[in-house]
Amino acid sequence: MNATQRSTLFLKIALLAMGLAGLALCLLWLPGVAADTAETNPQTAYLRVPFLICAYVAAIPYFLALVQAYRLLTYIDGDQAFSTLSVRALLAIKRCAVTVSVLLAAGTLFAVLVESGATGVVRLGCIVVLASSVIATFAAVLQRLLQEAVAIKSEHDLTV
Repeated sequence: MNATQRSTLFLKIALLAMGLAGLALCLLWLPGVAADTAETNPQTAYLRVPFLICAYVAAIPYFLALVQAYRLLTYIDGDQAFSTLSVRALLAIKRCAVTVSVLLAAGTLFAVLVESGATGVVRLGCIVVLASSVIATFAAVLQRLLQEAVAIKSEHDLTV
């Protein structure tokens, strides 16, 4: 196992841990938070189910991005780092991150409009939106660079 494969193995394990953490949050933490919030604030208890639906819908692109990141690491392991497959994986990661940002920004805005004292939700929403935006920007930059590298590689292959 070479250094690249060790590094990608570490990153694949990190992706697995992120996926398990996300799954645990969705299955264990979110329902409890929704129930506690409904119990503490009976006037907004009717928002429990819409909150869970919004959170679960936002989790879908998160998990899709993890799958695409895993695929990208697999392409790197298979010496296909500079391929259109890698460019497509980065494009999918970017789109997933933008989707998470938009969904959570809308959910945070809705929480502010409904409940003026929802500072915890707003703080958490802002952090996740910022993190997703950074990931989307980073993926876009990498995608553009990789796309140029693939084009140069294609030209080089044609001239040789």
